[in-house]
Amino acid sequence: MDLKARARHSLRSTRYVLGGLATALPSLAGYVLLPLVLVALIVAPVLPWAIRPLRSLADAERRRTERRLSRPVRRSYPTLQGSARQQSLQLLRSSGTGKDVAWMLLHGMVGLILPVLVLGALFSLLLTLSIPLWWWTLPSGTLTLLAAPLTTWLQAIVLSAVCVWIFVLLFLWLAPAAALLETRIAEMLLGNWTGAGRRIEELTASRAGALQAHEAELRRIERDLHDGTQAQLVAVAMRLGLADRRFDKDPAGARKLILDARTTVDEALVQLRTVIRGIHPPILSDRGLNGAIRALAAGRTIPVALDLPDPARRPPAAVEAAAYFVVAEALTNIARHSEARQARVSLRYERTGLRVLVQDDGRGGAVPGSGTGSGLAGVRQRVAALDGTTRIDSPVGSGTTVEVVLPCGS
Repeated sequence: MDLKARARHSLRSTRYVLGGLATALPSLAGYVLLPLVLVALIVAPVLPWAIRPLRSLADAERRRTERRLSRPVRRSYPTLQGSARQQSLQLLRSSGTGKDVAWMLLHGMVGLILPVLVLGALFSLLLTLSIPLWWWTLPSGTLTLLAAPLTTWLQAIVLSAVCVWIFVLLFLWLAPAAALLETRIAEMLLGNWTGAGRRIEELTASRAGALQAHEAELRRIERDLHDGTQAQLVAVAMRLGLADRRFDKDPAGARKLILDARTTVDEALVQLRTVIRGIHPPILSDRGLNGAIRALAAGRTIPVALDLPDPARRPPAAVEAAAYFVVAEALTNIARHSEARQARVSLRYERTGLRVLVQDDGRGGAVPGSGTGSGLAGVRQRVAALDGTTRIDSPVGSGTTVEVVLPCGS
């Protein structure tokens, strides 16, 4: 990630951290209200009513975290039954109640400290940047940078530049780190972060994505066969029927109908081959993944640099097909939307599986599910069906990177 993209990422992280104040400030009320609720429980079962504002606050943080991570952060709550006292006992036994309270107490402090640190680094950067404009208004030697008092213009400019770069590097590291810490706290305490619950959530999401991808593929095949091949075969049958009726009276006309029918059959075969290629491209069986990707790259209007692994090693057929479709969809998006001058495709076998990386230097801004990246949502679903992972990084003006890891064994 270059400096410009890193700066944009840090600014987005800063907005996220500052947005956490909307839930951190109300969380501070928990430091006052929690002891009162615990004392009130001795007299009356108030927990079912006291827990509602906390859950509303936790849900607001979940929605904020989900927008940041582009994946669900959820945890089911038990269904409360019986009297208010029985419901209070159920809430006290539930681990979710303790996690929500722990998040409130932790986020109330962390959610205030992190914005102060990030804004402090940013304001220090801006203040240091302005030092050459006003340092001379102070008595000589009263302003110190890097343990050196400023007495000359050269010192003011050089030391300010050094300090500016220090604060730039600090801000570029601190803002993303603060955002990552906040999201991890929310995931750990407000979602199914560890154990079987998180794995079940991941498998449920990947299974739903696989079913959606499968249904979409079946609908596409059905549409192509119905609107293309089937219609052409019906036309062939009609032409042959008319030719049979005219054969005795108008042999020339019948011959023309038969020739038209043969042409239509050829077109139907072409469309049928296209449908079959969409199911499993024959080029994968004939030339392998490396050869298939070379063929994809050769048909592009922009140069595509290739970095391909040893052709002697081939992944399983399902992984090979998924990698092929990932590259094909990414290169199609580049050609249609990116306005890129060049692209790069890299495949690597790693311990975690086959890593597929497609990059371009275009205008970026691709969002899965939108008009400039709707095919990327299908890529994510196809990869999730194989228990793989997808990362799409597309900052505006800095190109798009599609990175996929497909498990394929050792």
